[in-house]
Amino acid sequence: MKSFPIKSILATSALAFLGTVPLSSLAQVVKVDGSSTVFPITEGIAEDFQKANKGLKVTVGVSGTGGGFKKFCRDEIDVTNASRPILASEMALCKTAGVEYYELPVAFDALTVVINPKNNWLKQATVAELKTMWEPSAQGKITRWNQVNPTWPDQPIKLFGAGADSGTFDYFTEAIVGKAKSSRGDFTASEDDNVLVQGVAGDVNAIGYFGYAYYAENTGKLKALPIVEKEGKPAVFPSAETVANGAYQPLARPIFIYVRSKSLEKPEVKKFVDYYMANAAKMASEVKYVGLPAAVYTSNIKHMATGKKGTVFGGKNEVGVSIDELVKREAKM
Repeated sequence: MKSFPIKSILATSALAFLGTVPLSSLAQVVKVDGSSTVFPITEGIAEDFQKANKGLKVTVGVSGTGGGFKKFCRDEIDVTNASRPILASEMALCKTAGVEYYELPVAFDALTVVINPKNNWLKQATVAELKTMWEPSAQGKITRWNQVNPTWPDQPIKLFGAGADSGTFDYFTEAIVGKAKSSRGDFTASEDDNVLVQGVAGDVNAIGYFGYAYYAENTGKLKALPIVEKEGKPAVFPSAETVANGAYQPLARPIFIYVRSKSLEKPEVKKFVDYYMANAAKMASEVKYVGLPAAVYTSNIKHMATGKKGTVFGGKNEVGVSIDELVKREAKM
């Protein structure tokens, strides 16, 4: 497995600015920003790409999916990482700015709910129980474990979750609460998943959520929680297998990069994106996400070659899209 330094994510996101040779006006630079969930794949690809292409630089920032789209639609970056599809409001922003783009799925993620390893009472959680914890009406009221489930202890709940600019926040709230961005506000929020890792690892009463890669890098500090989608269904652990076979619901999701069509006219950007498509499946697997079928990466390349811009998601987030469904959509685009 390729190890990515989550502990120094902010330092690593400035990867191209560090080292013995500073960026100069002669350097060809590919600028990437956005989702912390997609960061491990893009960072790994960027690192390998730079080794193979001396003189080309890739900067990878982490401002969250929403933050990345803001920069993307302002023409500030070439590529944005996204842990959910582009939204209608972001599409409008890009249209106003004259920014056209390609939507390129790169992997599937198992959004993972985690607890402290010393928590010995929580064996699984239902979507309904998670909703009770996280819905807006829980703010200031649902503050103890036994208020969610009377068999759980009379201890305070410490909640850790993605920040408002995060696509993970959008997806989790839609999948669990039923509406994107609908959440209580009294929890520790951050677009930096390492902050959430440390928070849950440091408190026996903590519970949080983020992309699977961050759990996989911290299995000694965290415990993943199996999820019961509906009453009568079995609890399912997040894993590559349960994402691939569609069993892990509703928290399995596609993740993307978006590329500005104008940026593809720059040789260094095209070279980087081509390299990304050739290596995404392998890198996704290395950082514990699920790579997509070869047909999806082939479709991505074909869409760019034939000018098929835009999104197959219609400007809204969707819960429960399977890998098979994604393949069908991409083939029809």
